[in-house]
Amino acid sequence: MSTTPNVNSKNILSSDVELTGSLKFAGDLTFDGKLDGDINSEGALNLGDNAVVRGNLNVGSVVVRGKVNGNISAREKIEIKTKAELFGDIRAPRLTIEEGVTFVGKSEVNPNKATPAPPSAPRPGELPKPAEHIPQPRK
Repeated sequence: MSTTPNVNSKNILSSDVELTGSLKFAGDLTFDGKLDGDINSEGALNLGDNAVVRGNLNVGSVVVRGKVNGNISAREKIEIKTKAELFGDIRAPRLTIEEGVTFVGKSEVNPNKATPAPPSAPRPGELPKPAEHIPQPRK
């Protein structure tokens, strides 16, 4: 008896499935039902045309065809297909958005994993330098 999950497994939850709570899986999952909760996986998620997810997705990769109301973070890629509706922020190294998508949110696409340079902050005990000299009123 093996206790390690089969990462090549292909799981399907069809449109008549309604779940509340967090969903975790290994391998591939095709989800076409309704979920109130988060989805977490290192694997690939495929949201079908009838899928409605109210929660955050943290996955290896995802193809969105249904409706998502929450943030999506993928380690590999996010594909948003025609007629999909996404209300939330997305973050991934690669992103594909087809024509006809409804997307309301912010996106962060960072293929090289470069981190933005933080603004230079003054050292402790040092006053910030003014951007330009502003004349003081005379007394």
